[in-house]
Order: sequence, then structure tokens, then C-alpha cells
Amino acid sequence: MSYTPALQSLIQLLTRLPGIGEKSAARLAFFILRGDQSFASELARAIGEVKSQTRFCSRCFGLTEADPCPTCEDARRDRTIVCVVEEPADVISIERSHGFPGIFHVLHGSISPLDGRGPEQLKIRELVERVGREPIKEVLVATNPTIEGEATAVYLSRLLKPLGVRVSRIAHGIPVGGTIEYADQVTVGRAIEGRRDM
Repeated sequence: MSYTPALQSLIQLLTRLPGIGEKSAARLAFFILRGDQSFASELARAIGEVKSQTRFCSRCFGLTEADPCPTCEDARRDRTIVCVVEEPADVISIERSHGFPGIFHVLHGSISPLDGRGPEQLKIRELVERVGREPIKEVLVATNPTIEGEATAVYLSRLLKPLGVRVSRIAHGIPVGGTIEYADQVTVGRAIEGRRDM
């Protein structure tokens, strides 16, 4: 017995999602099939709406439905410090911490020559332009602690420091609730390098 054409088509589409193989896609497809019609309709509507209504903010390049985004429009934000992140999801994670009062800039990736992604493919030119026209005094580079993220951080530092702004980097280290015993050497080293006064 084989899948119906409609079910096969859904499974093939679902396998195009990251981290979804054919078995997972088939499970999801059967879940949708077994569910009531209202769920399938709501799911289809939500997918359509996210594609038609969500766009990138013209200032920070984060996700928004209004341009500029609510964060960029918030007069309570400290406009002298901008946090630079790789992806829009990073903004959401930082916002959930309630620990950053400034504004954001999303690069939409990191420098990765092996993947054919250089500075020209990222929103780096736009960041430099913002530093030139806005009252930014500090750029907090919050790229991921990967080879690509570190390369991007170094590139940004060399590019922005001559413009007279402070360039800082988020600390990397032992997570809250973690133990030193089980942390890898790089993480422990970064935790020591990123130490601060108490």
C-alpha cells in the first residue's frame, strides 16, 4: 500500500523543513490527517499569514508586522547601545532575558567563506551606516560562539572601532546551574576570560 498523492505531497513538503526526515514528516502528516478539519485550516491560515504579514524591520532587520518594529519605536530603549546578533530568533532570546535595554541589529547570518557567505551577504553595511547616523556609543557583538560567529565578531570589531564606538562582546562561559567539572576546556577558559569584578 502506498500513500495517496495528496498525503505523499504533504510528506515531501514537510521533509523540506529543517531536522524533519521522512519518518517524522509521515508522523506529522498523519497527525494532520487524523486531526479535525478546523486544525488543518488554522494551520494553513497561520502559515499563510506568517508569510504575508511578517517582514524585516527596515532599521534593525528583526521580524515585524509593522515597520519600523515595536522595539525600534520604543522610546524607552537606550539608543546609545546596539546589540548585534546573527538571526532574528537571537533577538527574541535576548529580549526574554530582560537584561538588555538597548536596540538591536540583525546580520542574518555570520561570515562563512565555506558556505559562500561573506560580509556582503550580511547586513554589515547597514550596521556601519547606523553607527554613522544614530547616537550609538557601544556595539555589543552577540554572535554565536562558533568559528563563524567568532570570525564575524573579529571582523565587526576591526570595522567599527575606527568609527569611535566601543565594541564589546558577550561573555561566554558556564551556564547557570552548570558545573565546572562537566564543562569543556574552551567553555571554562572563556568563563575565566570573561570574568568581571564583584
